[in-house]
Amino acid sequence: MVTSFYYWIKAIPLLLYMAIIAVAMNMTAAASVSAEGDAASRHMSAEQMARVQAYTKQKEQPDTVKVVATGYTAGVESTGKRPGHPQYGITYSGVKVRRDQVSTIAADPKFLPIGTLLYIPGYGYGVVADTGKAIKGNKIDLYFETIKEVYEQWGKRTVDVQVLRRGSGKLSQSWLNQINQAVEAGKPIPQTYLES
Repeated sequence: MVTSFYYWIKAIPLLLYMAIIAVAMNMTAAASVSAEGDAASRHMSAEQMARVQAYTKQKEQPDTVKVVATGYTAGVESTGKRPGHPQYGITYSGVKVRRDQVSTIAADPKFLPIGTLLYIPGYGYGVVADTGKAIKGNKIDLYFETIKEVYEQWGKRTVDVQVLRRGSGKLSQSWLNQINQAVEAGKPIPQTYLES
């Protein structure tokens, strides 16, 4: 019994060494595919290539985050401003609120910076243009024209949203106008807007 335990103790470093080599080989294979493309793929087994392709495809998918989404309007009940106020309907970013192909939404800029483009199931595309006192962490506020629309069409929901593009902290009215002109109803956002 003591003798077999002795041999197991001796084998542990060898097993660890073999595991390190296997991990290094997998990392090297993945790095060479990303660096050298198809030339490196000729030296990989089909199984290794499939793993690298699956990893790459996974990274091309948009990030998904779980949020609590509520609705807001430009009115006094949501913003404290009434029609006639110079800032009525103007978001924190300076753009006008809108419900369109790409609508304005509010978020915590530490969580989702201004300019972040999202796809919200059941609502559509939204761009972070605004902030709110109660909108902290993983909460977002979706713009609607009226309180009735907020309650009838949305209420409060927990949803998994897709982050299509992280914002830079800025958003312009011209970009928002252009993306709304470029997006046709029911169609995906053109790739150029996801990269800009």
